[in-house]
Amino acid sequence: MQQRREGDDLGHLAAHAISQPLVTHIYTADPSAHVFDGKLYIYPSHDIDAGAPFDDDGGHFGMEDYHVLRMDSPAGEAVDCGVALHVRDVPWAEKQMWAPDAAYRDGRYYLYFPAKDPQGIFRIGVAVADHPEGPFTAEPTPMEGTYSIDPAVFEDEDGEHYLYFGGIWGGQLQKYRDNRFDPAHEEPTGDAPALGPRVGRLQAGMIQLAEPTREVVILDEHGQPLRADDHARRFFEGPWLHKFHGRYYLSYSTGNTHLLCYAVGDSPYGPFTYKGVILKPVVGWTTHHSICQFEGQWWLFYHDALLSGGVTHLRSVKCTPLQMDADGAIQTIDPYGA
Repeated sequence: MQQRREGDDLGHLAAHAISQPLVTHIYTADPSAHVFDGKLYIYPSHDIDAGAPFDDDGGHFGMEDYHVLRMDSPAGEAVDCGVALHVRDVPWAEKQMWAPDAAYRDGRYYLYFPAKDPQGIFRIGVAVADHPEGPFTAEPTPMEGTYSIDPAVFEDEDGEHYLYFGGIWGGQLQKYRDNRFDPAHEEPTGDAPALGPRVGRLQAGMIQLAEPTREVVILDEHGQPLRADDHARRFFEGPWLHKFHGRYYLSYSTGNTHLLCYAVGDSPYGPFTYKGVILKPVVGWTTHHSICQFEGQWWLFYHDALLSGGVTHLRSVKCTPLQMDADGAIQTIDPYGA
């Protein structure tokens, strides 16, 4: 088992945890939270023990389906709405239904999800429903021009929707350059620019891109792209976008340094300038989140592996208030107290 802080006692961390799992009857992770019809809907991964060996490419994350959680408010009880989509009902997908997201447009709901095709390549699919909890019906093929993992859809104030995605290592983003796959490509190293997530505007129909995706560049305080060896700040996986006081906030996981960070820009395409840490490391190797406003208060949805005793592929979704300061800064959160 891999866990967050050497020498930390899980019982001590559990006693000081700032929030509790939203549900405990199943393991859930990677929560994407949205307000639909005045209620909170959370679209998480559904963790299971698939019996696969641990590896650096995440082969032990063998999720097969999605459940949708509904809450009347962040302080209320989370209701499991049941299975919204199973891998067996996705014609092109073979395994590993990883972190999803959802969006609404013109009376319909859209679930975006990554999965491996029969060739072992991650692609992003979309499924459609008449209700936010599903059930969702998958399109027969993955979205053209998409790849890697962790789709996230941002709706701007003008009604346009943008699809973000990407994750290195097991997420395979490092195998692509300019939207072209080459198995010889690897993660950049040293002072080379770090890889960023991808973004592309969606068509009005929400099931295809309106344009080829482009890389999202994250800059340091000097206006230079973050370096590949800057593992405390560079993008690893889990992109998310929200807007505050007219500016765009890109937040993401740093992966092997286990931080949630954020960067700020003036366009949904970026560039974004790194600003700081949102969430310190949690129990378990992964950290993955979403940010959602409900009745005027911002909330951070995240996960940890406390409930499973630190098993890194058996995680539980949580939420906690997020403080957005008047000057645009986000206050750093310690999931187990100061």
